[in-house]
Amino acid sequence: MDSIETQQWTQRYSDFLQSLPSRPARIVYQRDRARVIHSASFRRLQAKTQIFGLSESDFYRTRLTHSMEVAQIGSGLVEQLITVGTNEQGVDAAYMEWLPSFYLIEAICLAHDLGHPPFGHGGEVALNYMMRHYGGFEGNAQTLRILAKLGEYTPNNGLDLSRRTALGVMKYPAIYNDVIAANTTYLAQLQEPQVDDFRTLKMNRWSPPKSLYLEEKELFDWVLAPFSPADKLRFMQLVDCKECHRQTQYKALDTTIMELADDIAYGIHDLEDAVAMKMVARDLWQTEVMENPVFKEYALWDDEMTKLLFSDSSKGRKHAVSKMVGIMVESIYMDENTDFEHPLLRYQARLQEGETAVLELLKSFVFKNVITIPEVKQMEFKGQLIVLELFKSLRANPGALLPSGSYEKYKKAENEQAQQRVIADYIAGMTNTYASRLYAKLFTPTQGSIFDRL
Repeated sequence: MDSIETQQWTQRYSDFLQSLPSRPARIVYQRDRARVIHSASFRRLQAKTQIFGLSESDFYRTRLTHSMEVAQIGSGLVEQLITVGTNEQGVDAAYMEWLPSFYLIEAICLAHDLGHPPFGHGGEVALNYMMRHYGGFEGNAQTLRILAKLGEYTPNNGLDLSRRTALGVMKYPAIYNDVIAANTTYLAQLQEPQVDDFRTLKMNRWSPPKSLYLEEKELFDWVLAPFSPADKLRFMQLVDCKECHRQTQYKALDTTIMELADDIAYGIHDLEDAVAMKMVARDLWQTEVMENPVFKEYALWDDEMTKLLFSDSSKGRKHAVSKMVGIMVESIYMDENTDFEHPLLRYQARLQEGETAVLELLKSFVFKNVITIPEVKQMEFKGQLIVLELFKSLRANPGALLPSGSYEKYKKAENEQAQQRVIADYIAGMTNTYASRLYAKLFTPTQGSIFDRL
């Protein structure tokens, strides 16, 4: 990769605005990773839900430990791509010069959930409902907003990470307004009157469109600037969907690695939590996974894995999980989509057919038997109500209830949408614990004091 190409991708938005030169990749990506790790948004992930509530046990995963595991798996995937990209004669595959460094892939993986609101997907849906007339809410879009504006590293440009890191976290390269434009069902829903009794609100109708906010369009355009017009058009292309939101269908190279790492962590590590918590029985695993036709076709492991996974020993369970992750990581290869010109869009990391099929099976198993069971959905519902009631109260009484810093932003906001975005930013940045305590302080008569430090 020549130096001019490198400088395009190591450039920071603040450098671009001031016409300052870019710094070397080895410095920039290491500092991107450091900025993520030292950010308040990253620390708050320790008190945000992965699957189980924070009070369930200290053992189970939070968004912080999940993000750390995704980063570790991401590095492992890059290492494997390096291993398979060098032949016995020492000749490197063409994709090798475009692989992300370990610093870069870890920065992307560690940052991928920064915009995750309190109470998991339920909190995301609740915020999207309250922001439905004001540009929407979506976790990935909120992540880019933290990188672009909210992060504390710069006064006006957020964490101000490099162009390539910002590209890597953009899972859905399309603007909210463009995504909903063709969804007549959703547009009709937007005309419905406000529901004030949130307990009667059918939340599954308000899943957020996978997109980025219009407010970050300038940064979005800057990130994509090195690509040709044809590449940009194809990358942002939306696929029509009957009675659902249109979605983009392409990811950048680094995003494909991050998403594989995320899927492996979700499908296997979250399974470990469910087994440890005895939410998934061995018989169910045997029936729905080991005897599933998909697994029988590829049979990536034998019954010894089941014995280890469901053993009384935590060491046995951990050994099984480690072996499963290893099988997935070692199956990675580099594909090419020749419709794209630029290597960062043309090269696509993928798992082999069997590993892809089995990983999808594991994800479906976790979704069916853990994510969507009543015990988990009930806690999600409670979290949604907390978010909805907090937003409703803050919207009605911003001067009295918003913290002074947020209220100053609110007063300076140029329009109503910008004002509502300030409230959304405040709530999205809350941890589960903070949101629950603020709710109790405002709505439980026996709770709260002027001396409370939330």
